[in-house]
Parts: sequence; structure tokens; C-alpha cells
Amino acid sequence: MAVNVYATNVTTENLSRHDMLAWVNDCLQSSFTKIEELCTGAVYCQFMDMLFPGSVPLKRVKFKTNLEHEYIQNFKILQGGFKKMNVDKVIPVDKLVKGRFQDNFEFLQWFKKFFDANYDGREYDAYEARGCIPLGSGVDGTHNLSNPQLVPLPPQSKQTQMQQKHTQQRNITPRQQVTKAPAHRPQAKTGVGNRGEAGKVEELSAQVMELKMSLEGLEKERDFYFGKLRDIEVMCQDCDNGDPPPIVQKILEVLYATEEGFAPPEELEGDGLAPDDEEEY
Repeated sequence: MAVNVYATNVTTENLSRHDMLAWVNDCLQSSFTKIEELCTGAVYCQFMDMLFPGSVPLKRVKFKTNLEHEYIQNFKILQGGFKKMNVDKVIPVDKLVKGRFQDNFEFLQWFKKFFDANYDGREYDAYEARGCIPLGSGVDGTHNLSNPQLVPLPPQSKQTQMQQKHTQQRNITPRQQVTKAPAHRPQAKTGVGNRGEAGKVEELSAQVMELKMSLEGLEKERDFYFGKLRDIEVMCQDCDNGDPPPIVQKILEVLYATEEGFAPPEELEGDGLAPDDEEEY
């Protein structure tokens, strides 16, 4: 049976979208470039086959599809695997199949924690298991990424490639010095610098967007639970006219309980934080 995990978007262990995509591509020998591409559900079905062999009928999974009803079918297969392995997680299928970044990113974050809690380290050839079907928009017909645990790469190949690049640059540089005037050199350098700065700006902008989305999710979650507590408070106050039942008194004690260093909203006068309270009384 599977080990259940419970996580919210308030977690320090959450990875960035780039790290998450790198993890998916590394495990499944795929070439995904966007989180939104995982909305088909096929990735999670194969992860379940990797964690719990035989828990999902992998041959029925639609790995290459752009049809929403086939996305839903894949998630139904995943739900069947969850039920078989007693996984408590409720899959928000309606949200995931729409292909929005935030919904798919949050589900992937949870699945990463679920994977870490259940993976036993066994070797798994994902590319062969799914019938050598390439995955991801970065694929040109064959999978470019592979799991280093399954297919170790010789370290010398990267060194030779780097040496070839350096030799090519050395051979090209003197020709440019002969054919071009020295005045053009600073322009080439500034162009390279601009590209590097533009890449950094783009990466930082993406991180800012992720933080904004996470903050919006936290604010919605906070407002949701605050509204629930406020409704309970009003119901208890309605019973406070006469002799309230003991359970109501206990609920109010829980609602009004404070901790050290915490100031209740009633003490924060002039901040405009409790307009509803003024109308109520």
C-alpha cells in the first residue's frame, strides 16, 4: 500500500517550476518545457507504474493526445490506481485538464512529495515502458533526456565537446580580428552581455510571478477560512442573547483565545480592519 502525504502550498521544500520539470524529464526520459503540458495526466499514470508496478494499465494511457476527454480518461486511470493503492488524495480533474499553470503546478508539487515518500529506488526504463513514445514539446522524434541512473553518460564526451567549442572559438577569433575593424569589438561584447542580462531578468521575472501566484493562493485560503470562522462567530453571538448552551461558550472561548505576541482585531483601532464588526453591533 502507498504512503499518503499531505501538503499545502505553504512549504519550504517546494521546488521551482524549472526544478520540477527537470525532475519529471529525468525520471521519465521526456522533454517537457512547460508545467501546463502535464494536464494530460499521462505523466502521473507512468509515475504510478514506476512506484507500484501493475497499479495502472499503462497500455490504456493516451500519451500523445490533445483532446480533453482523453485527458479525463487518463485521470480516471490514475484515480483507479490511487484507489487500488489506498491513496487518499482527491484529484482535481476539472481544474487540471484546463491546462492552467497554478493548478497543475500545485498538483505536481504534491505528487513530488508522494513520490519521495514511496519510491524504493528500483530501476525503471520509462521510455521502453510506454512503448518508446516521446513525450514533451521539446521532443524532435526521440527523447533527448534520460535518467542518469539507467543510462550513465561517459564524462569524457562532454569534455571533448567543450574542447571543440573552445578550439572553434580560437580559430574564429583571429579571422574576425583580421576582417573586422577594432571598433566593432565592444559592440559584440555588449551584445553578449545584454543576452546574459536579459536571461537573468527573464528568470527573475518568472520567479516573481510564481511568488505572486503563491501569495494569491495564500490570501484566498486565508479569506476562505476567515469567512468560515466569522460565520461561526455570528451564529454563536445570536445565541448569546439569553443563556447560551455550554457548547456555544466553548466555541467562543476557542475563537477568542490568544497567544503570546498576538493582538486581537478589536485592539487594532483606526486600521479599518473590522468594518463588519461595527455594522453588526
